[in-house]
Amino acid sequence: MKPIDLRSDTVTQPTAAMRAAMAAAPLGDDVFGDDPSINALQEKVAGLLGFKAALFVPTGTQGNLCAILAHCQRGDEYIVGQMQHCYRWEGGGAAVFGSVQPQPLDHQPDGSLALADIEAAIKPDDPHFARTRLLALENTLGGKVLPLAYLEQATALARSRGLATHLDGARLFNAAVAQAAAKDARPAAGPPQGGTAPSGGSDPHAVGERGGAYLEAWRIARHFDSVSVCFSKGLGAPVGSALCGSKELIARARRIRKMAGGGMRQSGMLAAAAHHALDHQVERLAQDHALAGRLADALQGITGLQVEAPQTNILFVDLVGPARERSAALLEHLARNGVLATGLYRLRFVTHLDVDARGVDRAAAVIRSFFGA
Repeated sequence: MKPIDLRSDTVTQPTAAMRAAMAAAPLGDDVFGDDPSINALQEKVAGLLGFKAALFVPTGTQGNLCAILAHCQRGDEYIVGQMQHCYRWEGGGAAVFGSVQPQPLDHQPDGSLALADIEAAIKPDDPHFARTRLLALENTLGGKVLPLAYLEQATALARSRGLATHLDGARLFNAAVAQAAAKDARPAAGPPQGGTAPSGGSDPHAVGERGGAYLEAWRIARHFDSVSVCFSKGLGAPVGSALCGSKELIARARRIRKMAGGGMRQSGMLAAAAHHALDHQVERLAQDHALAGRLADALQGITGLQVEAPQTNILFVDLVGPARERSAALLEHLARNGVLATGLYRLRFVTHLDVDARGVDRAAAVIRSFFGA
């Protein structure tokens, strides 16, 4: 029986329609800038999120690295959360390759960084200190959606202190889908006035004309100078991310991408998969969110498990009390019964397009059987 793979939404396989789009993609040489499929994708994602330019990169890690190094110089620092991917899970790339120092802050329960903590972390212009140049946020963070009002406040604070802003939006469209579901997606009033829209902000009726999640993604992205978005997680493409920003920032990022080995050649097939995902696999993320909620509901009431209600497609389950001593045995039990997950005392289950309701119910039954529930 095929395993129920809940380790991550990165394990998705391309759909038949996506494979057909990849096979039909016209190709060129992206390093020379003449791959038509790459160029079309970059124009599309930049337009959707309200930016002037975008850069296709092999991975989200490289996208974040290019962003940080395009914003910062040697001896600079960026403010970031302790649990953000670009600090904790990307090998310290900004420090190793760019001599850019991270200034990590603790998260609030909702995943945000307290405005007072951000303010206090900004260094004075003094040779004793690294130069604070950038605020980096992540949305979603561990599946949690950062409130739109908070994003506006945090980025306004950063701009008032002369900092650039970057959003790791690996799961930006998960945040947008959840945000759209939580309210009526009425057209926004437009970018903030007074020249405060970092990207030069496009008309929301143009970039979000499809409404719903697309408009909410624009609403999130408009507060930042740069945004990275991943196509190989919930959107289901096999490879790739995009970094969006101004033409000047993307020109710097392109040079960094080349140095980092990310200048690919006939990579239009990968771009075609991402393009297909943007057109066909954004709104369906709501199904993943519903399945994560279904799994959470099925695990409620089991002694020894503390279930955190998911906001999107990531469910965390903590083992508490005597159950903590059985964590390794639980993971072995899951694997033996065809359910794959990550964690130890805190288990993570991620729903995606290759998991359906039957698979979620099977996973829940396997977990409940371990606890005799």
